[in-house]
Amino acid sequence: MKYCSSCGSPDLVLEVPPGDNRPRYTCKACGQIFYANPKIVAGCLVVHQGRVLLCRRSIEPMRGFWNLPSGYLENGEKVEDGALREVLEEAEAQATLRGVHCLYSLPHINQVYIHFLADLKGEHFAAGHETLEAKFFSEDEIPWDHLAFSSSTYSLQQYFSDLKAGQHTTHIGSYEK
Repeated sequence: MKYCSSCGSPDLVLEVPPGDNRPRYTCKACGQIFYANPKIVAGCLVVHQGRVLLCRRSIEPMRGFWNLPSGYLENGEKVEDGALREVLEEAEAQATLRGVHCLYSLPHINQVYIHFLADLKGEHFAAGHETLEAKFFSEDEIPWDHLAFSSSTYSLQQYFSDLKAGQHTTHIGSYEK
């Protein structure tokens, strides 16, 4: 930060405010403290006829790689609405949520993924504006070496493990560099 977004002063310092335990940008002119918090990524592992939906990305990062439909939660949006919006945007599909499938943290880039398990509503799906291709895969068809992000790999692995065990639980995982 170069300027305070409250008063416009360039008098910002990175310090641990009284009563806090982490460094925060603080404006010495007006006293405003700025908190930087992780971004929430919401998405769905959509299932239809025993297969899972993946979207091949048409945007960077990881253009051309496959991913669960997911993206950043918008301000004022409920996490479940954001997850369903991402399915619609990336796969032009409607889905029905079953529940939370996994929480996955990437602390080194300040992101938290929330993936819901969902069922395709109806039969329609297609590549959305951020997608080169949308396709349903069985476990043995998944392009494991061409998945865009570790969050998708984790979510898929947990889903198929649950399927084999005949149960579903909510999973908590992370990737740290």
